[in-house]
Amino acid sequence: MNPAPNLVLVGPMGAGKTSIGRQLARRLDLAFVDCDHLLEERTGVAVPVIFECEGEGGFRQREAALVAELMQGRGQLVATGGGAVLDEANRRALSARGFVVWLQASVPQQLERLARDRSRPLLAGDDKQARLEALAAQRGPIYASVADLAFDADGLSVAAATERLLAQVLAQWQRVEAA
Repeated sequence: MNPAPNLVLVGPMGAGKTSIGRQLARRLDLAFVDCDHLLEERTGVAVPVIFECEGEGGFRQREAALVAELMQGRGQLVATGGGAVLDEANRRALSARGFVVWLQASVPQQLERLARDRSRPLLAGDDKQARLEALAAQRGPIYASVADLAFDADGLSVAAATERLLAQVLAQWQRVEAA
């Protein structure tokens, strides 16, 4: 058990961090924060524009500053971007102040969920399956290393995943009100 003031969702794009996270936050009476959406709000531009203007490195710097800021708070469910775990400082911050849940989804499930999505800069190009497989190979071990709980959301509706994950989180997470 990892007592922590925040609940954090990590995992690949298309795993359900935003959709499941929003419902889970409501059920647990936590403030919901989606890192990518908050970055877009603060910059006034979409994530692909940040990638286009500043490159992935510029985006990751903004993301790291936001993760550090958010992890100082409490009572939040934070849905990270899929690559947030790449930065070691982010992993330390997430682990120190969050109960981290790795939402897992297979590449076929991701492809299905992301079929119409044109907003993901890391999926640009023709072979989305190969790109998702490469990202899974690179990031899977990192997600595993930071996760307090791994949850397989593959094939589940948002409602079913939320119910199952809620039960597991309640059984394993001790929310810390003051820290």
